[in-house]
Amino acid sequence: MITPFDYIEHKRACKQKKLERSTRIANLPPVYHDPLSSYDRELLKTPIERLVQDVHKGIVKPIDILRSYGKVAIKAHAKTNCLTEVMISPAAESWIEHVNLKAPLAGIPVSLKDSITVRGFDVSVGYSRNTGKPSAEDGAIVKILKDAGAVPYVKTNLPISLLSFESANDVWGRSTNPHNDKYSPGGSTGGESALLAYGGGRIGIGSDVAGSVRVPAHFAGIYSLRCSTGRWPKMGTKTSMPGQEGIPSVFSPMARTLPDLVYFTRSMIGMKPWEYDHSVHPLSWQSDVYDQTKDQKTLRIGVMRSDGKSQFPLYPLSLLF
Repeated sequence: MITPFDYIEHKRACKQKKLERSTRIANLPPVYHDPLSSYDRELLKTPIERLVQDVHKGIVKPIDILRSYGKVAIKAHAKTNCLTEVMISPAAESWIEHVNLKAPLAGIPVSLKDSITVRGFDVSVGYSRNTGKPSAEDGAIVKILKDAGAVPYVKTNLPISLLSFESANDVWGRSTNPHNDKYSPGGSTGGESALLAYGGGRIGIGSDVAGSVRVPAHFAGIYSLRCSTGRWPKMGTKTSMPGQEGIPSVFSPMARTLPDLVYFTRSMIGMKPWEYDHSVHPLSWQSDVYDQTKDQKTLRIGVMRSDGKSQFPLYPLSLLF
């Protein structure tokens, strides 16, 4: 396309996606716009392991969990502009009808970084050229979540290029910190940290090359774990740097509380993700290692100063050691 027509098309695509998002929110069933009930508040403060147990026993219905978190997610977005694709209705409400009620994440809503592929929705990654191209099938992460009984319900904002400690792009706009709108929620998984910190979800999934789940967790006051390379699936996702494997991006969990982070990680590993994605190492959850270390008061940190050819780390990080 020839300038200035490519710029005009860019602006049109950005306007269209924002309109699509606001229309989906406005057209949600009325229950999502209602005030929080006492039952909603009870569900929102319950750890996910307990929620799953209650779903297994038939005490709690998955649709009630989705609607409780859906209400808060909409409020979180109004305050922080954290959401991109709103999948709550009719998509998530239809998926929930087929949830495996005995699975390890039965009925639990899970938010996703925008770069994760969900069938029927764009994976724009903040680029206008990627809009209007809904995915034909779910990526490996979403397949695992659905088989585990979880319910993907929203996708969250990120920076264009995915290489920034803030989360802003022309397609979706700028996300802000729920604690102070003059500050960033971090990046590149900043929409996710804003949503979780506000209370619009308990668990979500981001990706990390050089701090993209760790920095947002720090900025917003939540928990995250940058998994080792090959621990979580990455097939069926989109990046701004296809083929960059020097420092591989790792999809990783984020959560409002440490117990939720542990339970979520253990549940995902328990689903044998290597059966969904060949790049995942066939390594089960190591309960013995976890039990040995969870009560330790101090941690031992290893630092590789040299590989025999080069000195690490580079200045100024070297001043810390």
